[in-house]
Amino acid sequence: MVAEAPLKNAVPTDQELIDFVVREARLIDQQRFDEWLDLYADDAYYWMPLEWNQTDPRLTCSLMYEDKLLLSIRVERLKGARTFSQKPKSRCHHVLQTPQVDSRDAAANSYVTWTPMHYVETRLEEQTLYAAWATHHLSVENGKLKIKLKRVDLINCDAAFGNIQLFM
Repeated sequence: MVAEAPLKNAVPTDQELIDFVVREARLIDQQRFDEWLDLYADDAYYWMPLEWNQTDPRLTCSLMYEDKLLLSIRVERLKGARTFSQKPKSRCHHVLQTPQVDSRDAAANSYVTWTPMHYVETRLEEQTLYAAWATHHLSVENGKLKIKLKRVDLINCDAAFGNIQLFM
């Protein structure tokens, strides 16, 4: 089990930022969605652009652009006994390259990481592989790192997709 530890100092180290990103992926892989959702700030967004180099999630359609409320509804759906599309439940696996710290601004409480990854989602006989980059915009709240924005850029974002059931 990967327990969330409070930060040692008010300003996170690069290693703490990297460990946070790795932990987030592991929580998804282990279907610990309530703990995963707790990593998000109350005003957070999860964004998966539909277009290459998309700059605005509101003026252009996206594969996903969900606030914490919508993420919590999705988590409840995944846990539901009447979610027939999840019988049996989908499973996933993240293969991350080492996250890189792109920027850190302690005065603004803003930290950004960038992580190349492969993601596999499977259910019954169907298995789908995605290649992507994840950008995490993080801040410190009450001594813990929180996700303000997670952006997942699929390499083939403009391709036709089936249903993406879980979170990348």
